[in-house]
Amino acid sequence: MKKHRTRSTRLRTSRLLAVVLAFGLIVAACASDDDGDDAEEAPAATEAMADESMDESMDESMDDDMDESMDDESMDDSMDDSMDDGMMDLSGTKVTVFGPESSEEEAGAMQDALDVFAAATGIEIVYTGARDFSDQINAQAVGGNPPDIAVFPQPGKVGDFAAENWILAVPDEVQAAIGAQWPAGTLDTVTFGGTLYGVPNKTDLKSIVWYNTSIFESGGYAIPQSLEELQGLMVQMLGDGVTPWCVGIESGPATGWTFTDWMEDLVLRIHDENIYDQWVAGDVKFADPRIVLVAQQVLDIWNTPGMVYASGGSIAATPFGDNGEPLVAGDCAMHRQASFYAAFLPEGTSVGPGQEVDVFYFPALGVKGNRPVLTAGTYVSAFRNAPEVWAVMAYMGSSEYAEVRQAAQAARKGGGQSGFLSANLDQDLSVYNDLERSFVEILQTASPARFDGSDLMPAAVGAGTFWTEGTSAVNGDKSIAEAFAAIDASWPQ
Repeated sequence: MKKHRTRSTRLRTSRLLAVVLAFGLIVAACASDDDGDDAEEAPAATEAMADESMDESMDESMDDDMDESMDDESMDDSMDDSMDDGMMDLSGTKVTVFGPESSEEEAGAMQDALDVFAAATGIEIVYTGARDFSDQINAQAVGGNPPDIAVFPQPGKVGDFAAENWILAVPDEVQAAIGAQWPAGTLDTVTFGGTLYGVPNKTDLKSIVWYNTSIFESGGYAIPQSLEELQGLMVQMLGDGVTPWCVGIESGPATGWTFTDWMEDLVLRIHDENIYDQWVAGDVKFADPRIVLVAQQVLDIWNTPGMVYASGGSIAATPFGDNGEPLVAGDCAMHRQASFYAAFLPEGTSVGPGQEVDVFYFPALGVKGNRPVLTAGTYVSAFRNAPEVWAVMAYMGSSEYAEVRQAAQAARKGGGQSGFLSANLDQDLSVYNDLERSFVEILQTASPARFDGSDLMPAAVGAGTFWTEGTSAVNGDKSIAEAFAAIDASWPQ
């Protein structure tokens, strides 16, 4: 006898079925035109046919959602009927996915989410993660042996790969399936020359500070509501013999990205989004006094005796992920890091109001009265033109993927903070806990919100010299002026 499924499980299954059905047109178009040439541009069908397919899929999904009496057998019959449709039979196909997430919790949860879609479609989907993804994907693309899908943390790199014709434009049908599910402007980040080359599948909130609640309580420290108050808090902690910050920027080949995050958050706060946008575009140079000022403020904080705890002996030698344990242990009071950092806290750490660790918004200048937020995230892009590839791509940008991935990652973290976040507008937020929902609220109340600048810059800069030269400045091997002159010189002409 089959186990009884809850209504929420049936609803998610029916919604997933709607996602599967929505790809009937894509499968038919690709199957009829695909001649085995992986470099061929993805074919597009007529808009009218796409609309009809999507409408029928959504109608079936809504009917299933409203039928609370649907039992397991009828759901299985519905799934079987859809998979019996030759247009959707993807059994025997395989899709490889490669990305930067490599931990058991993150990579494992991604595979868990992909396994759900694999079971619904018959596609074998294999995810592989590596910390040196950025270097590996370059070598794979140049060598002509890339994965079917890559998970890019830098939209700028998506643009570089598009310029080299290594990745494929996203078909209109896939864009129609996921576009409305994301906040306005999300797809613009990976649109180059008017063509979309990626699908969003994860959102990170960066403008937050994790803090040790015991230290704040015993010291009588208030949560700072402005950047001025945060600066005063640091001075107060130093006077009390408390180390304000845990900082580490080591991350293998990506060492230095933590420094870029601090700079980006402060450019938005000390200056504004217009200067930020011009800086990211290369119109405001790194050598500009306004950008140098921000870098100097970061280094002034980090180089002040007693201000920073670095478990590796120095900031550049301390892995960014190794700050969770000293934060919980009380070696420092605060750690500025993105929402995904929950996955790096010691197992069993209680997070939230009154718990071991809590979070506050990285505040802005009080005189400005705005609420800037720095975000990041990942986008998936395709190297191979095949119906199974486009099906997996669209699923990874869907609310169904976000919900399954979040639940799987939370479970792998023992029911605590998952470290995963999505800005998908259609997702069921009940899969998040209270703290994670507060992250979504910060995203929704941002004024303004800007994507991680180094990820938007050309890869040679944002994932290259900004990291390496920034690390040289942090180490004191170069002055800020010397390091930033080298970054400007590396900007593609």
